Amino acid sequence: MAIPESALNSLRDSLVSSTIFTPQDEGYHDALRRWSDTGVKRAGIVITPTAVEDIATALNWSQTHNVDLAIKCGGHSVSGTSSSAGGLVIDLSRLNSATVNPSTKTITVGGGATWKDVDDALAAHGLAAVGGTVNHTGVGGLTLGGGYGWLSGEHGLTIDNLLSAKVVLADGSVVTASEEENADLFWALRGAGYNFGVVVEFTFQAYDQPDPVYAGIVAFTPDKVEAIVSELNTLLVERPDPRSGAVCIFARPPGAPVPMVNVLVFYNGTKEQGESRFNDLLALGPVANMIDTIPYNHLNALQNPMATYGDRKSFKGIFFTPPLSPSFAKMMLAEFTEKVQSDPDLGASALLLEFYDMAKTVSVPRTATAFASRGRTQNGIVMLRWTDSSKDLEHRAWARDVQGRWKAQLTEEVEGGVPQYINYAEPGDSVVSNIYGENLGRLKELKAKYDPANVFRKMHPINV
Repeated sequence: MAIPESALNSLRDSLVSSTIFTPQDEGYHDALRRWSDTGVKRAGIVITPTAVEDIATALNWSQTHNVDLAIKCGGHSVSGTSSSAGGLVIDLSRLNSATVNPSTKTITVGGGATWKDVDDALAAHGLAAVGGTVNHTGVGGLTLGGGYGWLSGEHGLTIDNLLSAKVVLADGSVVTASEEENADLFWALRGAGYNFGVVVEFTFQAYDQPDPVYAGIVAFTPDKVEAIVSELNTLLVERPDPRSGAVCIFARPPGAPVPMVNVLVFYNGTKEQGESRFNDLLALGPVANMIDTIPYNHLNALQNPMATYGDRKSFKGIFFTPPLSPSFAKMMLAEFTEKVQSDPDLGASALLLEFYDMAKTVSVPRTATAFASRGRTQNGIVMLRWTDSSKDLEHRAWARDVQGRWKAQLTEEVEGGVPQYINYAEPGDSVVSNIYGENLGRLKELKAKYDPANVFRKMHPINV
């Protein structure tokens, strides 16, 4: 149902500093663009505010007129949680400032910033923060769901380094949440924040990062998969190092006939230290080696060529408690290869397995923040990519099947019973049954306090 013209005019007249797009306006289709074409919906109106008061106005307007609401930061949701069919989208992309305080080693960023904004601003001062591993990801979405990054081994999750947040609540009031102010809201934002308001400003702790890091991708032929997984298990379980991490990526590089075993390695140290750390992995004989010493702010761009905008995508979270069975990994690579080979339209798809040191993350009690999956469980993603919209149901069903078999195979091994990482859990996915764990009860109480009308319900809603 279309939004009445009178209602649209009342919103236009109330805004003081926003660009407005309706279906008749130039730029409307660009305003609908998302990372995945499956996340695109035709909104009734899109606003891109630069003033916080416009966000409050828009929130009140959507409730007065009973208009569906979506908040867009980076726009990476493949299921369209940052979009609205016929409703209002508040696009935060113009709130992308990034201000560094070198004396306190902190950075304050707008709610619409991306991690590239953060990485580049901090690099100018020899600093870095725990952030996303794909730098065009939005700061807001990743942070409110917890946030892993390459520095998590040393400094924990993104939320463990969040100092404060400025939030527009459902009633339009603007509050600061920190350990000193609205501490209960601050607790909830760190792991379930999508449910509580529009965060228009984040302040993070940053850390000295004056030197380059050892990082890059090495590619191996598929027959090496068991040896590679065994070596990654050894590095993670037997030789843990918080300065180190890796992502194993089953994907077909340009020009390759089949998916390869690609490993993105990271070591926060010198080339010599990195080579020593990954010596046994490199001894397995990669067919390509693109590892180098690079500035930290270039690190989070390394996956960008595999994570470009466009096409249709499905994003299913998987998980395992290390050591991962090399034979199981071999089986999954074989099935993934068969699927991709059977349909060339899936050629840009990937299966990713993370190997991060979780000791720092686990050192924070589960109940210290709303984020529940603080265990040594490792995360992964089944990421399918295609162009034919008639195959949507088929490809999503296959991805769910893969996700379900990972869960059936490995659930009993998962520590703490909360395997699902919220940022890798697609809303509405029946396989994802437990995200908030023991924190759900308190979250329901806070939802009733801060958003009793359930205005913010797009992403893993907490129902009261």
